[in-house]
Amino acid sequence: MSLAEIKSAVDQLSGAELAELAALIRKREESAWDRQIDADFAENGHLRGVLEGVRADLHAGRVEELP
Repeated sequence: MSLAEIKSAVDQLSGAELAELAALIRKREESAWDRQIDADFAENGHLRGVLEGVRADLHAGRVEELP
């Protein structure tokens, strides 16, 4: 199925069906985002150093609570 066919089919959905499709797409995007965050902060992730730095600052008392 082509993107053009999908767009045409979407145009024919009822309001309820369109809302259901939007929720499905949103859920898939959120799941992909969660997987990316997990990968970024994993043991070999490219943000792992940032996480370790923040943890060190917390343990050393260098972090203050916002007002």
